[in-house]
Amino acid sequence: MSEIRLDDKTAVVTGAGRGLGRAYAQALARAGASVVVNDIDADAATNVASDIVTAGGVATAVPGAVGETDTAQMLVDRALERYGRLDVLVTNAGVLRDGVLWKMSDDSFDLVIKTHLRGTFTCSRAAAITMRERGDGGRIIVIGSPAGQFGNFGQTNYAAAKAGIVAFARTWALELARSAITVNAVIPTAWTDMTASIPAYEPLGRLLAAGQPFPESVRRDHALGDPGDCSPLVVFLASDGASGISGQAIGIGGDKLTLYSHPAELVAEFHAGGWSAEQIAEAWPEAFMAAQQASGIELPPLDIDIPNAR
Repeated sequence: MSEIRLDDKTAVVTGAGRGLGRAYAQALARAGASVVVNDIDADAATNVASDIVTAGGVATAVPGAVGETDTAQMLVDRALERYGRLDVLVTNAGVLRDGVLWKMSDDSFDLVIKTHLRGTFTCSRAAAITMRERGDGGRIIVIGSPAGQFGNFGQTNYAAAKAGIVAFARTWALELARSAITVNAVIPTAWTDMTASIPAYEPLGRLLAAGQPFPESVRRDHALGDPGDCSPLVVFLASDGASGISGQAIGIGGDKLTLYSHPAELVAEFHAGGWSAEQIAEAWPEAFMAAQQASGIELPPLDIDIPNAR
């Protein structure tokens, strides 16, 4: 199996100062890409870029909060100024402001939507304009979440934004196909500060704090491992070998790789002349009830031993 290389390519990764974004930036650099490292935290972005350079890669840090058009254009311009081209965009920047519907403030909703949804839009628009003008194709990799696929209690803003991002990928794949620009959504699962805060994972947190590795069952059934386990998919989708893949939502985490389905009609019934409310009520139990789907992320049981963990 030949090694996948990204030599002579330039990538922009937003939200790359820590966690998953950091893993994506480092993996792209190891594969040979020059990387523009973006993060709202200037020190974090600088540290990641410095680590890449120390390891023999090429990177530059560009701090800034995504969402504004000016920030998106700044990232694209820096890639062109420093490296002469832009081939790959990874829109990873994100923020959480969780709360149930009746307690969520306008500010909490707006910040998450601006960072995730508008940030993905403005950065992808700027990248698409440049890639189309150059005429050599490109790769736009947007980052979704299981919350956007299934919904998640207390995450009105985040789930809506992540669902919208997958819709971006399906729409932009159509619009950019003639320009040889692929657009795909990665749905990562990894052990981060967010997953560590899930009450059901408290025993796993104690296991890892004791220096134990991720159990095989966690890596397989829960698709959980280090952020670095998710970065190979980003490298693959950024490569020439993924030129035939676009408009897809692809999950990765731990030992698991998943291709998500597009929304599809589960049941269809027809009534000549249209339906009355009473006719719907009569048809629903027999034709539709059994096909109803549950909402929310379903976690398998966590059955692990915790030797010497306190």
